[in-house]
Formats: sequence, structure tokens, C-alpha cells
Amino acid sequence: MTLSAWRPTEVEGVSERIAGVVLVDVERPGTTTEFRNLSAAELIEQAIRRDEGRLADSGALAVETGAHTGRSPRDKFVVRHGAMADEIWWGDVNQPMTPEAFATLHADILDYLARVDRFRVDLSVGADPAFNLGVRLITESAWSALFASNLLLPGTGAANDAEAWTILHAPRFQADPARHSTRTSTAIAIDFEWRRVLIAGTRYAGEIKKAMFTVLQGTLPAFDIATMHCSANEGRGGDTALFFGLSGTGKTTLSMDASRRLVGDDEHGWSERGIFNFEGGWYAKTIHLSATAEPEIFRASQQFGSVLENVVLDAKTR
Repeated sequence: MTLSAWRPTEVEGVSERIAGVVLVDVERPGTTTEFRNLSAAELIEQAIRRDEGRLADSGALAVETGAHTGRSPRDKFVVRHGAMADEIWWGDVNQPMTPEAFATLHADILDYLARVDRFRVDLSVGADPAFNLGVRLITESAWSALFASNLLLPGTGAANDAEAWTILHAPRFQADPARHSTRTSTAIAIDFEWRRVLIAGTRYAGEIKKAMFTVLQGTLPAFDIATMHCSANEGRGGDTALFFGLSGTGKTTLSMDASRRLVGDDEHGWSERGIFNFEGGWYAKTIHLSATAEPEIFRASQQFGSVLENVVLDAKTR
């Protein structure tokens, strides 16, 4: 059970190549619509209308992720070609996919998304402006768009927009192992040459943020930047503390020291310029969450705009 909460250009070859796309921010009868950069309130309205989730009594949006309540590392692939082919340590963790299989999966997901309403959000990763990377998410799920807006940074509209990545997110699309060279009907595939991420067959939205972490892990070391799975905070004297650990081991809790400034709770880069967050929000476990032990996170779980994943609500009181 998790909580995602926020704290303080066109897609060439993607949106325009989806047959029947309507590039407006309102629905038209008889067509599919691509909603662009909706506000949190609008995304929540869409999620409820589409039966994707329910409002808790606090105003947070409660959703269920179905069979996948966590990441699916055995269903994650990287396309083996180009400059990265000799840089990646291939194996059970970094599983290769051929460019041909990726292209087939990409085309099929593109065709699928053309037949449903879509939500596009222009975001970015990397709080240091020198290393900020644009991210264009196109998803069939309103709550997933809200999740990504909470967890990633706002889009910058930078001049290097050609460097931006595109995520095609189709949680209801089922991959075909025989056709797409996947292990199951679930697939998370990354192409570093094409700057594309494909996510299919899983409603667990954490795949979105972790896919971009993989992208940064693959690209930033070339700029002498260490990519770190850790939380970070800063003392009044400018000293920085890093808290390393696997998911669920307390990184977010440890970083929330009221006497120190939070840098981020999960993913960071370390360059000659200093420590910088890759993201912009919190992603915390809710089990045993209390106002006493974790007051900031508890307050976030009680606010409009936050997302509660797989948190059981009382049917009557919410």
C-alpha cells in the first residue's frame, strides 16, 4: 500500500501519428480525445468518471492496481543496439530485446492508444537545470497521469526538447509473448536510441517513475554523475545526508527530519555541482503510517491531489 503526493510542444511521431487523434482539451462525441496537461482536479474528475478510483474522506484518490501491486522486474527489457549495447551488463536483471520486437510492440501499443481516450502530461526529471530531461507521458489512465504529475517534475519547455523521452503507457494492453518476445502479457521496454519507454499489462504506476530512473542510470554516468537510489536532506550548515536502502526500508521516513531541509525521498544524482533530486514528490508506504511518527507524510495522505494505492477504504465512511 503506497501513497504518492505532490510537494512544493508537440510529440513529433507520437501524438500526430496516432490515427484519429483530436488535439483538444475537451471531449467530442464519437471520437477519441487526447487530454493535454490537465490539472490535478481535472484528472481526478476523469478518474472517478471512468471508475478508476474513489475519493477518500480526506479528498485523496484511492485506486487499486490489480494483480500487480509492485514492480515486475522479470518483465523489464532494454533494446540491445546502438551506443548502449556494449555498456549494459546483460543478464537476468538487464534483459535484452531486439529492435524488431520493440518496434512491433511500439506499433501495437500505438494502435491501441489510438482507439481509446488518452492523457498526455509534459513533465521532466532532474532538478538540476543542467541535467534536466523532458518526459512526455501518454497514458490511457487518468490516475496514472496524476501519479506521474505528483512524482515527476513539471515540464520545462527547454530548447533541447528533441532530447525528451516519450512514455507510452497502456496498462490494459496485453503483450503477446510470441509476437513481442516478452515473458508474459506484461512488458516494460526501454529503447535508449529512440528515447522511448513502453509499459503494458500492469496498472502499477511505479513502473513509470522507475523506468525514468533506469533512463537516468543509463545516461548520466557519461556526464560523471553518480545515480543513487537514496533519500537526501540538508542541514542548516549546508551538509547533506544520504540514506541508502531498498524500497520499503525507511528512506522516506529518515529523510523527513523536521530540523533539516528535504532534498528528495528516493532517487538522486551526485555531480560536481552537488546532490540533486530526480523527482518532485513523495512515494511512501502507508502501512503503520501515523501522524506521530511521520507527520508530514501523514498530512500528505489526507490531502486532495494525493493518490492512495491499494489502501482499503471503509465502503460507507471512506
